[in-house]
Amino acid sequence: MKSIFKTAVLVVTLAFTAVSCSSDDDNNSEPVTASRDVKYEITGNFTGKLDATYMEKSGAPLIEDVTSLPWTKEFTANADSNGALVHSSGYGGVAGQTVTAKIYVGGKVVSELTGTANSDGIIVVHPNTYVFPR
Repeated sequence: MKSIFKTAVLVVTLAFTAVSCSSDDDNNSEPVTASRDVKYEITGNFTGKLDATYMEKSGAPLIEDVTSLPWTKEFTANADSNGALVHSSGYGGVAGQTVTAKIYVGGKVVSELTGTANSDGIIVVHPNTYVFPR
């Protein structure tokens, strides 16, 4: 069950990434920075099983079990990496518990989202993908 859940999360994440990277929007309100220093941060009070799916420095997706909160991952993205993405999902929590996922680039928050566990204790948090300026 856990591997099916992780596979589904990865497929959804890749789909969101493809859609968010498929067009250029010159009216983007996200902060623009030339930095490639990335930090992912997941915080909250969720007590169930939690995973983080993220793009690592080469742009490849990875899935990691989050064993405790807060969780962070820091790196400098490769020059050919298109962007930064973090997605968190979990099950087995308590309704109303929360998770906040943030993406920092160059020390500034460029994307953030807070999610709340539903009545089944399931939570999914997917802040906007940050696309590096070209």
